[in-house]
Amino acid sequence: MAKSRLHELSEQGQSVWIDSVSRGWLRDGTLARLMDEDAVVGVTSNPTIFQKALSEGNAYDDQLREVLREEDDPKEIFYRVAVDDIRDACDLFRGVWESTGGLDGYVSLEVEPGLAYDTEGTIEQAQRFHDWVDRPNLYVKIPGTAAGLPAIEEMIARGKSINVTLIFGLQRYAEVFEAYIRGLERLIEAGGDPSTVNSVASFFVSRVDTEADRRLEAIGGQALALRGRLAIANAKLAYEHYQGVVASERWQRLEARGARRQRCLWASTSTKNPEYRDTLYVEELIGPETVNTMPLETVRAFQDHGHVARTLDRNVEDARRVLDELARVGVEYDEVIDTLEREGVEKFAQSFEELLDGVRAKRGELAPA
Repeated sequence: MAKSRLHELSEQGQSVWIDSVSRGWLRDGTLARLMDEDAVVGVTSNPTIFQKALSEGNAYDDQLREVLREEDDPKEIFYRVAVDDIRDACDLFRGVWESTGGLDGYVSLEVEPGLAYDTEGTIEQAQRFHDWVDRPNLYVKIPGTAAGLPAIEEMIARGKSINVTLIFGLQRYAEVFEAYIRGLERLIEAGGDPSTVNSVASFFVSRVDTEADRRLEAIGGQALALRGRLAIANAKLAYEHYQGVVASERWQRLEARGARRQRCLWASTSTKNPEYRDTLYVEELIGPETVNTMPLETVRAFQDHGHVARTLDRNVEDARRVLDELARVGVEYDEVIDTLEREGVEKFAQSFEELLDGVRAKRGELAPA
């Protein structure tokens, strides 16, 4: 069989992950086919994805009936169901995890969005998820908020692999990498093995353009020429920071002890603006030691007409100029980033509430039976 475009992408050193998991995909072979045909080597999940899976069809009904005999709390009902899917997906990807030496083959489960500003609550739930799923290829997702940073450091110091999510800005990304490094240093100091710990930093992409473009359109005139440029510039500058950190003496000392690099993961990579090429946030962010997590429609689009070439570290000076030009026309970078983080937490919290509403509705349907 000829190599697909996504297999060619993987040869550039970028891992392809899929941003969805469901019991249906696990049972009907969809996820296995994505691994084989589309070079998918990892999975992420979030409340929106699970809400969709639970609301479609009856794949979860039998288990829900069992759980309802013992549990009434919608959150606990959801976790009982979700953990089974995550564990099964981890088992499916275990071979990838082993064959890549623990680089890929991960499945992510997110802490409750309402804990985004609760450090201790995040630590407690992240530890619970790692204990509950009990798979070496589990990532627990922790938001990269200010309150999330000490939780990230603590979990890494405990030797637990973490997917840091909801990163939008360069300053926060630098703080996330620093939290990872401090966690590794604490782990080593306590006699732990850093080679057993992994992490990715999930940098959200398309949402950055959505917010910046909204502001540019309000300004109008020459500012419109900057639409669709901040997200890619932002990611390129994040990758430049990554390259600088892993070249530093401090990191080299950790790597000599077996530490694993915290790769940049490009999330939210489907284009929201129909005027933009549907593969834009894949084609412009191709580079080694990175991950691109795609929705199914982006996987299909890239397989059909995507172009593979190393682009991530090209024209980095132009990326810096984009930030300068945005400031010149009146778009404040920090305001864009602060808005995105706040709204990102709010949207995930809203999705989680909708998920719980769905669980309550299912509970009402199934309880009489």
